[in-house]
Amino acid sequence: MKAKIIALFVLLIGIISVTESTKQVTFYHPGFMENKTSVSFGISTAYAYPPAVGILSNSPNCLSCHVNNGPWKDDANTIIDILDKDTKKSLKQNDGTFLIEAIKGKPKTLLTVIGCMKNNSTPAPYRNAWLYIDTSTIGSNSLSKFAPGWDVNLPMSCRLVGDNLDGYEDANITSLPMTIQPLENAQDAEISLQVMLTKGEATKNKAQEGMSGSYFERKVNLKVK
Repeated sequence: MKAKIIALFVLLIGIISVTESTKQVTFYHPGFMENKTSVSFGISTAYAYPPAVGILSNSPNCLSCHVNNGPWKDDANTIIDILDKDTKKSLKQNDGTFLIEAIKGKPKTLLTVIGCMKNNSTPAPYRNAWLYIDTSTIGSNSLSKFAPGWDVNLPMSCRLVGDNLDGYEDANITSLPMTIQPLENAQDAEISLQVMLTKGEATKNKAQEGMSGSYFERKVNLKVK
């Protein structure tokens, strides 16, 4: 009996050691760092940033919390683009909207490219945040605020500037893939791409202080082929 207890204790210690040694370190927005709590066995409380605009709240956009006071106002130097990942072709239309066409049941991967042209007179943004959202779903109980009937793996992100992409060598950008797939009940839809270029760090519990940002919206049309 004593030998079994010792063996169980050794096994438990081994599990804890393996958990601690393989645990990945997640970097949270500074506003969440001090309140992050942990429990035994290396399991920690998860947090999300940006603060889930339209996902966990009824906020219509980022400006419910953040200011729109950044220096990135010039549309000619601002980069907000959606590319077909395979062809690298921009999906921007002549009127400034985007058209994403996808075959029902077939996944399509896109690249969201955000940033600004390099300019010595204007500081580069430090972090870009974006969200694809069907604004008609704000206030609903569903965690998915993308267009109904469409599957998506990464509808929002907050990413440090510094990605490299052919054709954007003279720009400070973020570039991240997103895969969508129209399901059997998918229909043509209109969604909004909400973007913030930011620099600095938001003050804890005072999101409108400490960080400058410029807010943009773009219309995205989803079409089932």
